[in-house]
Amino acid sequence: MSIDLSQFFEVFFEESFEGLDAMEAELLNLVPGEEDLDTINTIFRAAHSIKGGSGTFGFSAVADFTHVLETLLDQIREGSRTLTDEHVNLLLKSVDCLRGLLSALQAEQQPDLSDATALRLKFEDILNISSRNTAQPVAATHIDSELTNTYQIDFKPYSHLFKTGNEPLYMISELAELGELETQAFADAVPDITSLTADDCFLSWRFFLNTSKEQTSIKEIFEWVEDDADITITLCGGIFNEPDTQQLEQTTSKVSTSNATPNNSVQLASDDKKANVKTVPASTESTSIRVAIDKVDSLINMVGELVITQAMLTQLGEQDVTETTMTSLQEGLAQLAHNTRDLQENVMRIRMLPISFVFSRFPRLVRDISQKLDKQVELKLLGEHTELDKTVMEKISDPMVHLVRNSLDHGLETAEKRIAAGKDPIGKVTLNAFHQGGNIVIEIMDDGQGLNTAKIKEKAIANKLVSNTEELSDDDIHRLIFLPGFSTADAVSDLSGRGVGMDVVRRNIEALSGSVEVSSAAGIGSTFTIRLPLTLAILDGQLVKVAQHTYIIPLISIIESLQIDISKVSRVGNDLDVLRLRDEYIPILRLYSIFNHQGAIEILDKTLLVVVESDNQKVGLLVDDLLSQQQVVIKSLEANYQKVDGVSGATILGDGRVSLILDISGLIKLSGLRKPGSQELIIDANANLEAS
Repeated sequence: MSIDLSQFFEVFFEESFEGLDAMEAELLNLVPGEEDLDTINTIFRAAHSIKGGSGTFGFSAVADFTHVLETLLDQIREGSRTLTDEHVNLLLKSVDCLRGLLSALQAEQQPDLSDATALRLKFEDILNISSRNTAQPVAATHIDSELTNTYQIDFKPYSHLFKTGNEPLYMISELAELGELETQAFADAVPDITSLTADDCFLSWRFFLNTSKEQTSIKEIFEWVEDDADITITLCGGIFNEPDTQQLEQTTSKVSTSNATPNNSVQLASDDKKANVKTVPASTESTSIRVAIDKVDSLINMVGELVITQAMLTQLGEQDVTETTMTSLQEGLAQLAHNTRDLQENVMRIRMLPISFVFSRFPRLVRDISQKLDKQVELKLLGEHTELDKTVMEKISDPMVHLVRNSLDHGLETAEKRIAAGKDPIGKVTLNAFHQGGNIVIEIMDDGQGLNTAKIKEKAIANKLVSNTEELSDDDIHRLIFLPGFSTADAVSDLSGRGVGMDVVRRNIEALSGSVEVSSAAGIGSTFTIRLPLTLAILDGQLVKVAQHTYIIPLISIIESLQIDISKVSRVGNDLDVLRLRDEYIPILRLYSIFNHQGAIEILDKTLLVVVESDNQKVGLLVDDLLSQQQVVIKSLEANYQKVDGVSGATILGDGRVSLILDISGLIKLSGLRKPGSQELIIDANANLEAS
C-alpha cells in the first residue's frame, strides 16, 4: 500500500504561492546596504519551505532551483556576502520563475526549465560554483577547517508522519549538507508483519552532526515536522560522540556530505503523483478561500436561528388553523424572511476579500517598468482593506494592470522633463479603493502630463473614428482612447503602441457590470475611475412590467421613475422620441419594440419612464408598470443558454417564473443609439433640439 501524497498537493501549491508573494513583498523592501536581518530571514524561510515541500512531493526541478538561491540567501544572512542590486533583481526574477514552475506542475504540465537553467547559471557564477555541478543540487556548505561543533539530534516521528506528506530521508540529506553527518535508525517499534501498516512511521533516528553552522540552521530543517515528532538538539562538543549501541537495535549508515538527494523519497512521490494525477485540478486559478473565524461563527449563529424558526413553523403547521395560529404563522414567516436575508448576507461575506490581494502585485510591476523606462516612480496604495467579491477581484486584476502600465508609460514624464516643468522628479501613481453605495470604486491616478487632447483628436480623425467637423468637448475626446484600435504611441513597444488595450479594458470591466471613466488635465495628471458591483452573485433590482413579461432593472442604474408629460416630448429624426427633463433631453427606448413584444401600452402618457444611466449617458426605458423592488440571485444566461444582447443575466422569481435582468449599456447599443465600440450617443438630442 503506497502513500497517496497527491492529496496534499493543493495545500502545498497554495502555501508555496503565498510564500512567493511574501518573498516578493520583502524583496521589494530591501535596500542594499540598509537591509535588516529579519527581512532576509523571512525571504530565506519562504524559499526554504518551498524547497522542502517540493522535495517531499518529488518536484525536483523546483527543489533544485530553490536550493541555489537559498544558498545565496544563506550567505547574505550570515554576513559572508554583501547584498547588491544585482542580487535583488535576480531573486525577484527567481520568484517569477518559481511561480511559472509551480503553475505548470499544478496544471499537470511539464515545466519549461529554460529560464530556471539560465537563472541558475547566474547564481552559480555569483557563488563561484563549478559548472560541472549544475546537474545536481549544490551543497549549502562544504566541509573545511571551520567545523568545530558536534550536535546530537534525536528525531522520533509520530506514527502519522507519512500522512502529512513528510519524508525523513529528505531531512537527512538536508542535515548532510550542513556538515559531516552520522545517522542511526532505531527499529525497535516496528511491529510484526500482521500489525504492520505501510502509511504509519515506526522508525526513529539519532544524528551526530559536525558543523560550523548555528543551531538555528538545524531547527529550520525540522520546522515542517515540529508538531509531528519529538525533536531534541543537544550540543556535544567538537568531535563525534560514540553511538549508544546498547540502547536499541539499530541500523547505522554513513551519509555523503555533499550532493545528497533523497532518491527513494523522490521516486515514491513521483510514482504516487503518476498513480493519482487526476486528483490535481487542471486550472491554476485559486479554488480555495481563507475565511476569518468571526465570519464562520456568525454563519453558524445564523444557521442556528434558522433552525429555531423552522422548528417553530413546523409546530404551527401541526396545529389547527385558528386566528391565533395564523397570526403566529405570519410572524414566523416574517422571522424566516429576516433570517434568510441575514444568512444570505453572511454567506456573501465569506466571498469578500480585501482588495490588497490585487494591490499587492503592483509594487513589483511599478518597480520593473519604472526601471525599464528609466523613470523615478513612487507608488501609493490607499483603501487596501476595502472588500469585494473574490470573483470580481480575480477578473479586475488584468484591466488594472493595463491601466497602471498606461500611467507609467504614457502618463508620467522622465525625471528631466518633470524638473524642467517645475515638478518633483519622482512621479507618483496612486491606487485608491472605496465603497460608494452598492459599488466599489477603484481609482488609478498619476501626476503626469495628462492626456494630449490635440493629439488624440488628430489620431481619431486620421483613423476616421470621428470627422474633422465634429464639435467635441475635452471629455468626449478623452473617451476616444477606449475605441478599438486607438493608440497615440509613435512607436510599438512591449508596453504600448499596438492599438490593443484600452477597448479591451473597457469591455472586460463592462462584462463585470461595471464602468470605467477618465478625467485628465494637461500638466497635472490623469485619473481612471472604475466602478464595479461588490458581487456578481446578487443584485438589488426593480421589477417592471412590459406587456405580459417581467424584467429586472439593476437598482444602481436607476436615476428616477416618472410619468411622462407629453408636452415635453419631442421627435428627433424619424423614430426617436426624447423627453425634456429639467435641463437635458432624455432619449426614450421602447422596450416592447426592442424585444418585439405584443400587447404593451404604446401611448406615452399612459406609461411610465424609468430613467437610467450607463457610461455617463442617460436614457429612459418605457415600461407598462413598476412592480416591487427585491434582491435577486443572478444566473448566467451565457453559461446556461447563450449570450443575449441587452440582457446581463436571469433570475427565478418567487412564483417560479424566469425573469431577465436588463443590461443598460447593451440596450443602448441594441437600440442603435450608440456606435459599436463607442461610448457616445449617435444622436446628440440636446444639441439638435436646442439648435432648433
